[in-house]
Amino acid sequence: MSDQNPVFIPGPTNIPDRLLSAMHVQTRDHRAPDFVETFAPVLEDTKKVFATTTGKVITFPSSGTGGWEAAVTNTLSPGDKVLVARYGMFSHRWIDLCQRHGLDVQIIECPWGSGAPVDRFESALAADTGHEIKAVLVTHNETATGVKSDIAGVRSAMNAASHPALLMVDCVSSLASMDFQMDTWQVDIAVSGSQKGFMLATGMAILCVSPKALAAMETAKLPRIFFDFRDMMKANASGGFPYTPPLQLIYGMRESLKMLFEEGLDNVYARHFRLAEGVRRAVDAWGLKLVAQSPDLYSDTVSAIYVPEGFDSNALTAHAFDAYGVSFGIGLGEMNGKAFRIGHLGSLTDVMVLSGLATIEMAMADLDYPVKLGSGVAAAQEYFRTSRAPAAKAAA
Repeated sequence: MSDQNPVFIPGPTNIPDRLLSAMHVQTRDHRAPDFVETFAPVLEDTKKVFATTTGKVITFPSSGTGGWEAAVTNTLSPGDKVLVARYGMFSHRWIDLCQRHGLDVQIIECPWGSGAPVDRFESALAADTGHEIKAVLVTHNETATGVKSDIAGVRSAMNAASHPALLMVDCVSSLASMDFQMDTWQVDIAVSGSQKGFMLATGMAILCVSPKALAAMETAKLPRIFFDFRDMMKANASGGFPYTPPLQLIYGMRESLKMLFEEGLDNVYARHFRLAEGVRRAVDAWGLKLVAQSPDLYSDTVSAIYVPEGFDSNALTAHAFDAYGVSFGIGLGEMNGKAFRIGHLGSLTDVMVLSGLATIEMAMADLDYPVKLGSGVAAAQEYFRTSRAPAAKAAA
């Protein structure tokens, strides 16, 4: 049955049975004391995943897109200028959201497969001597291209230009899977969601907001009602919500945090690197190329892979699903028909990743790709087999 197979899309991710059980709860009173006892620690513990002591975690019943809207509307005013680079589908969508809100969007166009252009950010900010730019928006992990951007580098560029703009970061597909340092990188608003590294169902936007961003609310004039930080923080202060909360997701989040802390965040990040590197070894063995232009850009949560000239990546992912009941990521935007994506984040192991590599190899063989059956699996096997930690080897 296909519903027994894991998915290899970059989100929503596979939900562990432990989290399914945690979310499988009967309706409860969200104004009762026992909900307060559950919710307040969730907000506090989530700060550890953002790596912040000063930021405030704010959640909304939404996907990450709602988180983007909350970030923008709570801190900016109509006509404000924001600086953003377009290098993939999700940076493009954030641009579109800002434009629809009447913001003046200064766009740095970049090739898909590249990351945030630190040097061009610095030049643009240095040229803005009147400090008209109110926010810099960066997508940390571009899931359309499998590219990770250097957020610390962007912050360094802002500091080098002595620019006071807010730094807003989309970390939807990186948080809880790849290292993220809110305080060290001086991020002002980080936007994530429940359905990726936290391994839950879609439906909760998770933001972390710096004191500087909270102060910006005092002058922000964009309209917000459902996504108002003030309303949410006022209700959260007494352990509640200004409206009906996503109760099941909050119970799931409590258990997700336990799982992450039991494994250890450093171990979570190391596992994701390991799984990603196994996939990258397979891609190399197939003779195919990643969309990400250089190793420093490689994402540890998703790999976007070009198909050979004359092949259709959408036909490949459709065949993998129809023939084997396994989902892989389609090509988005400029990658449509040119590349497919293997998501390797969340609840995955070496063995599960090997099953995904074997499946996509079979699909490629069925469609007469110039790929030797078993080559990618063997390369990943060799990496997984020889790169295990010494303790794991000793216990084997």
